Amino acid sequence: MERVRKMIENSYKTSCGCIHYFVNIIDKQKITLVFLPGLTADHRLFEKQIEYFDNKQNVFVWDAPSHALSRPFTNHYSLSDMAEWLDEILAKEEIYNPIIIGQSMGGYLAQMYMELYPDKIKGFISIDSAPLQKSYMTAMEIWLLERAEPLYKIYPWKALLRAGSRGCAETDYGQNLMRKMMMSYDADPKEYARLAGFGYRMLAEAIKADLPYRISCPALLICGEKDKAGSAKSYNKKWHQREGIPLKWIKNAGHNSNTDQPDEVNRLIEKFIGEVDGKNLAKSKKTILYEA
Repeated sequence: MERVRKMIENSYKTSCGCIHYFVNIIDKQKITLVFLPGLTADHRLFEKQIEYFDNKQNVFVWDAPSHALSRPFTNHYSLSDMAEWLDEILAKEEIYNPIIIGQSMGGYLAQMYMELYPDKIKGFISIDSAPLQKSYMTAMEIWLLERAEPLYKIYPWKALLRAGSRGCAETDYGQNLMRKMMMSYDADPKEYARLAGFGYRMLAEAIKADLPYRISCPALLICGEKDKAGSAKSYNKKWHQREGIPLKWIKNAGHNSNTDQPDEVNRLIEKFIGEVDGKNLAKSKKTILYEA
């Protein structure tokens, strides 16, 4: 498996296994972009973002527990465990000003992180994710999340590879990348089915916990106009309407919109960083005036 160029690879031991991650810190005072890939994807999902922000921003990306290089890993943990491990890793790397950018499941994890550590996050960008609040979900949707694994198990692996890559992306690059990431499980397709099933059950548990999951920082919603994953598009519309979070639709992009239209997504991330930096500067000036 290709490693991320110019980044330092490191690992963090947990009771369930070892988490592998990549980090490039150019200035500890600056904001760090923390990229969290979706379920069954890995650090390669953000290769176009990491390439673009190389030498511009501090960057962190991981292979989530049970994914790619972060294996073997025992599937006995919760979304809040993942948020705690992420916080411990960020502290270990002295990352104190994160903008968390989560795609799909990575966006759910970012919301759990905010629930546990509301004062530690400078900004949140959701890429083709959805709100964690229970009020957005129907009982049937939660029921289906809890029972996804058997569907993955009966699907022939070659058909699943085809459906997974085409269902997540619209462009050749995006589809080929998703296929490449899925091929991490080619030696044991049942592992892929177990991982997907476990991930959806973990998500259902976090939703059923019915916590506030408030967005405690500046935020941006990004969603592909051709996102076919579940009800992602309708969730984003409702999220935008209820919470007033800005929503940007990405043309000719599917569920992995950052791989289908990386230039547009990178532009939006860069603009968001500027806005967050501007707010932090205004806040620090106010503090100086107040102290004076």
